[in-house]
Amino acid sequence: MSDFFNDGWSIFVAAATVLGLVACLALLIIASRRQPAAADNTTGHVWDEDLRELNNPLPLWWMGLFVLTVVFAGIYLALYPGLGSVSGSLGWTSVNEHQADVAQARAAMAPVYAAFTDMPPEQLAKDAKAHAIGERLFANNCATCHGADAKGSKGFPNLTDKDWLWGGSFETIGETITQGREGNMPPMAAAVGTSDDVRNVAHYVLSLSSSPHNPLYAQLGKPKFAACAACHGMGGKGNPALGAPNLADKVWLHGWGEPAIVAMINGGKHNQMPAHGERLTPEQIRVLSAYVWGLSQ
Repeated sequence: MSDFFNDGWSIFVAAATVLGLVACLALLIIASRRQPAAADNTTGHVWDEDLRELNNPLPLWWMGLFVLTVVFAGIYLALYPGLGSVSGSLGWTSVNEHQADVAQARAAMAPVYAAFTDMPPEQLAKDAKAHAIGERLFANNCATCHGADAKGSKGFPNLTDKDWLWGGSFETIGETITQGREGNMPPMAAAVGTSDDVRNVAHYVLSLSSSPHNPLYAQLGKPKFAACAACHGMGGKGNPALGAPNLADKVWLHGWGEPAIVAMINGGKHNQMPAHGERLTPEQIRVLSAYVWGLSQ
């Protein structure tokens, strides 16, 4: 896509815009010239035996509006951006306009959020007004990935249970919303061993949550799990400091069963939640954190 954001495209857009205006004026001049007509002021075209095309000039009011439209377009392009990368003499940008609207909206909402400043998380999560605001913030910023009911889907965590990759405290949730999270599991097949070893480790992982598995494969895979224990722990309980999932429960974020675990060991996984610290104010993040925290309490 970078090819669409260079000087060549800016010149192309500017040239196409100017040539379009010039072509409009040229069309007007050509159309305003009257062609030689017959004595009865017709063009000689006849339809249905008696319908004749007259050779009348273009109405002056119509020509005037046409010219004014082209002049208006020229003045607009001189004042506002429209000729490629030319910013216009007024320096107006949609970004500045948006930022001004956001600042105005935040200023209007400041007294509302001020009422929540001294509320502890437990009270904030139960406050009806804060809950309604948090619900709307969630719908606008989080529901796209986590779902309107916050129960997530494959690859997107369920926020209504107590299974938290990075920790589920009020403070940790606020940190997650503000800074985002990036989880990365590298491909581990080379560290585990052969394809049979990978299969055996998959069955050992299934055994940790008492899921259906082959006990013999699981027993063979237990020593090989040492390659995974650095992040998930020897018991597979996970590590919130690293965002390493707990493999001993039955909640599987990226799929369940031997094929899913084998694919994860072989290919690894990279997941990212974007940061919202620049999108939302600290007051909004606090209310949203209380709302999300309350979903699992």
